[in-house]
Amino acid sequence: MSAIAASLSNTRSESRNFYVGMGVAFVLVAFSGFLPTYWAPVVAGTFRAPPVIHIHGALMFAWTVFFLVQTMLVAAGRTIDHRAWGMAGIALFSVIACAMLVGEMAVLKRDAAAGMGDASRRFAAVTLCAWPLMVGLFTLAIVNVRRPDVHKRLLMLLMAAMMAPAIARVFLTVLAPAGGASGPPPPFVSIPPGLVADLFIVVAMGYDWRTRGRPHTVYAIGLPVVVAQQVLTVPFAATATWMGIVTAFERLAG
Repeated sequence: MSAIAASLSNTRSESRNFYVGMGVAFVLVAFSGFLPTYWAPVVAGTFRAPPVIHIHGALMFAWTVFFLVQTMLVAAGRTIDHRAWGMAGIALFSVIACAMLVGEMAVLKRDAAAGMGDASRRFAAVTLCAWPLMVGLFTLAIVNVRRPDVHKRLLMLLMAAMMAPAIARVFLTVLAPAGGASGPPPPFVSIPPGLVADLFIVVAMGYDWRTRGRPHTVYAIGLPVVVAQQVLTVPFAATATWMGIVTAFERLAG
């Protein structure tokens, strides 16, 4: 019995360290991905954007750091503190969800004034179609807070999906031609960064396979859902239905 108990304790410790490691990876990706296109220009004073974009960026990075801190609390055995800070996490993500919508309104309004309205409306599908998925994953994670195995994996799905914009900035920096055309890109450019971000889920599934003998149901269902949202957004962005939806959304900005 003592050998079994020791084995279970080692497994739990390894699992906690795995999630801390993933949290560190998320923070590094979130920071380094935006370093050339946001952090460095902000420090240099050359970045120009509506104030809400700065607020959105600060909130998103704060959420990534918050996720890491929460995994560290669990790894340290401070589950009571983890749960107490969970209320702050709910508040933070709620503000983030609102800031995403307000930020997208600001971008649409700016691009429309610059004569790039239709291109901006099509590309807005990348953010606005991901929004319901992100909110849904977070809501399910909160609903399942008393089921830690489900709760933490839903948050892993959410965090992986949230890495796509940072990875997209790396693609933009490396692949964009010097002096190329400015303005919103076509929606299909979001697919490669999204699929790279999905590799975080694949890693988590592999870890499950090694420690549990099979991937958790959350990943088995969640990964196809995340990939489907990323891929199907592209054809949907070209439809009249989407243009009607985004135009109505844009009107909310006044």
